[in-house]
Amino acid sequence: MQTYLLSQQFKAGYLAESSTACPANATICNGTSCVLPEDNFNETLSVILSTVLTIMLALVMFSMGCNVEIKRFWSHIKRPWGIFVGFLCQFGIMPLSAFLLSLIFNVLPIQAVVVLIIGCCPGGTASNILAYWVDGDMDLSISMTTCSTLLAMGMMPLCLFIYTKMWTDSDAIVLPYDSIGISLVALIIPVSFGIFVNHKWPSKAKIILKIGSILGAVLIVLIAVVGGILYKGSWIISPKLWIIGTIFPAAGYSLGFFLARVAGLSWHRCRTVSLETGMQNTQLCSTIVQLSFSPEQLELMFTFPLIYSIFQLLFAILILGGYRVYRRHRIKTKTDVEKTEEKEDSKSTSSHAKVNGGFVSNESK
Repeated sequence: MQTYLLSQQFKAGYLAESSTACPANATICNGTSCVLPEDNFNETLSVILSTVLTIMLALVMFSMGCNVEIKRFWSHIKRPWGIFVGFLCQFGIMPLSAFLLSLIFNVLPIQAVVVLIIGCCPGGTASNILAYWVDGDMDLSISMTTCSTLLAMGMMPLCLFIYTKMWTDSDAIVLPYDSIGISLVALIIPVSFGIFVNHKWPSKAKIILKIGSILGAVLIVLIAVVGGILYKGSWIISPKLWIIGTIFPAAGYSLGFFLARVAGLSWHRCRTVSLETGMQNTQLCSTIVQLSFSPEQLELMFTFPLIYSIFQLLFAILILGGYRVYRRHRIKTKTDVEKTEEKEDSKSTSSHAKVNGGFVSNESK
């Protein structure tokens, strides 16, 4: 009996000791109190994400430069009305829409900032592909994307300074203009190099352009996956941001088309300006946000560029589908009209032949 009690006490003591034992990686142990080393996994992953985003964005912008032909670009610079209308849409309509949506839905200050960053970003490279599919003005589309990217160096910080004042005056949020400025200036190098490559080696530039389009899609997926791991609470966000993410691109496409039409541009150029206005460079926005804000702030704002990406593509596909249906119907109607006219011509010719005793003049043939 005594031996059994001793055995049970030994087991109880061993279990108690085991339950209070410090983990193997503990640096200091004092009874039940342990000091564990800081887990640097998230920090390391954040650095890796920032580096990969920067490199991939540079490659995407390099491929965009490979789409620019100097002669055509220069011809639009000489006749800049289309580019000027696009400029008003890009840095007039979009930042103002972002500001009004943030006010109407009363989002958190840091969330208002990311909505405005999206609104102040230049046009996205996907708009050039979509402009081709809706029979838009490809030269204007490429010129607008290039000009908005170059002008964003000055216009993006200026628009952010004007529109974010009511959220940043309290000093609770400090916009890192130096980081934003460096990110924008750094874009000029790959874009310029891409223009040079297209000028020297046009055939190779087309291959690079295709690779860049694929990289742009991969970049969005990468941001979503790694961002979800890094900022686990970032997808649990207010429904207000989802609503803004739905309304914002639709407003960009609609207002861009309306302003272009008011400015007297042709229908195919209106479609081009519409796509350039609503289609924002969300990869640039995600990179700026990742490089500029703290992990705590990123949890509240990181997913918005991805939400905007989803809905800008969804609405672009709807626009493309609607245009294709309209085009098919228009061609069918035009063909039917032409067939009807041919039948009427043939009837009039035959009746004319009967009246003249079967003689048909060369003019009626």
